[in-house]
Amino acid sequence: MLFDPVALRTLQLSNHTVMSPMTRSRAVDANTPNALMAEYYGQRATAGLIVTEGTSPSPNGLGYARIPGLFNAAHVAGWKLVTDAVHAKGGKIVVQLMHTGRVTHVANLPAGAEVVAPTAAICPGEMYTDGQGMQPNSQPRAMTQADITYAIGEYVNAARLAIEAGFDGIELHAANGYLIEQFLNANVNTRTDGYGGSSDARNKFALEVARATVAAIGADKVGIRLSPHGVFNGTGAFVDVDTQYLALVSELSKLGLLYVHVLDHSAMGAPPVPAELKAKLREAFNGPYILAGGFDRDSAEKTLSEKHADAIAFGRPFLSNPDLVARMRAGAELNAPDMATFYTPGAKGYTDYPALAS
Repeated sequence: MLFDPVALRTLQLSNHTVMSPMTRSRAVDANTPNALMAEYYGQRATAGLIVTEGTSPSPNGLGYARIPGLFNAAHVAGWKLVTDAVHAKGGKIVVQLMHTGRVTHVANLPAGAEVVAPTAAICPGEMYTDGQGMQPNSQPRAMTQADITYAIGEYVNAARLAIEAGFDGIELHAANGYLIEQFLNANVNTRTDGYGGSSDARNKFALEVARATVAAIGADKVGIRLSPHGVFNGTGAFVDVDTQYLALVSELSKLGLLYVHVLDHSAMGAPPVPAELKAKLREAFNGPYILAGGFDRDSAEKTLSEKHADAIAFGRPFLSNPDLVARMRAGAELNAPDMATFYTPGAKGYTDYPALAS
């Protein structure tokens, strides 16, 4: 089943595998995608669907060193290299729009950008910078209503540019403690206006971004990634988290989104997303449902056969195995990922992982 074709709405995939979004930090020149990145994604085009690394819709969202953006003509031209490479091999690809919000150091931002977030609370932990090494995350400025409206417009602009760049759609990154989840999570969002103080208010920003991007490019081109019970970047579970996410997904279902993508980071030491919640979220969403987190071929097949998901996302196995689908189909050994090169510039540990001998 894993290797059979499947449709996500109008998007026809060659198999049920999804390449998870993974930060790779290779956009070395003004956060612009390049030929090396096109080679990397083209190598992995046998995935049913590729979700790109987190890509900022705003200068303010470029919180990590060398992550790509999608808010100007140069970014569009760079990403066109990537989409052309993937489509030339018959693959499908969506861009993940990730605004880092408070998960940022100002040294990583371009001139004129600033750190913004739902509140002025600094994100715990440190951020790598090329010039200064590891630094504490920078102080954010609490967003006003005008800032929120502007940020929603940035997502809309990036969504339109994604279609111009040849993407098959976008994925809104509402997980891992970045800007959208900073609004969703009660441990981070302590606002007392219409965007905080209750479950519905915390859901408001995510829903406004989803509705606005759907209006701009169509519901069948907008997916979303969620990580309830995740702990990255100062998030973590909170009272009524399950109820809040069920309400969120029920509202998203009304929009007819391309998919909902739920991430469970328990394989990497985080608390698991309860199986009951995963099942309820699937039931609440009338559309394609993707699960991610620690899957191998056997567990993916089992999850699909039991109809717990419509597609399965794989992260690090795709990072180190450009031909992961062929390897899983053949039962072949997988390359081990080289963690030392996850975020370093250049081809090493990026485009030089070997494929199976033909």
